[in-house]
Amino acid sequence: MAERAIRLFGDPVLRSVCDPIRPGDARAVALVDDLLETVRLPGRAGLAANQIGVALRAFSYNVDGEVGYVINPELVEVSGEPDFVEEGCLSVPGFYFPRNRYPFARVRGVDLDGNPVELSGEGLMAQALQHEVDHLEGHLYIEGLAPETKKEAMRLIRMAPWY
Repeated sequence: MAERAIRLFGDPVLRSVCDPIRPGDARAVALVDDLLETVRLPGRAGLAANQIGVALRAFSYNVDGEVGYVINPELVEVSGEPDFVEEGCLSVPGFYFPRNRYPFARVRGVDLDGNPVELSGEGLMAQALQHEVDHLEGHLYIEGLAPETKKEAMRLIRMAPWY
């Protein structure tokens, strides 16, 4: 297991649609270990594989003391009235912007042995599930911002010392 560096906004891997994983693949085991190690750090609710430079379909989560992972996740349900929530991203460090998200989300995928996994939740878990699946589709959260907010976000990001 290794804590991995986070890829930042502008890195092409963040725009990549991630490929499915074959359960049991040795590469998948190492990837999941790294995802779990890296998401355990304080202040991290979720981490998609492409955020550590691997364009494979997996993410880890760390919400309310529960740490886990899912491979080949698909967002299968969202419900409730979408609302604006402050959202940030490890790949866009230091910024939080209001993003419209559903209050409930459900994801289905598998574990490393190919067993079905279903994750669902409200609040931060719902937000994390939507956010991480977006990453695996090659989308960053800033793409879903209201137009004026997105314009301001891009201006601020371009001024960031890490950009």
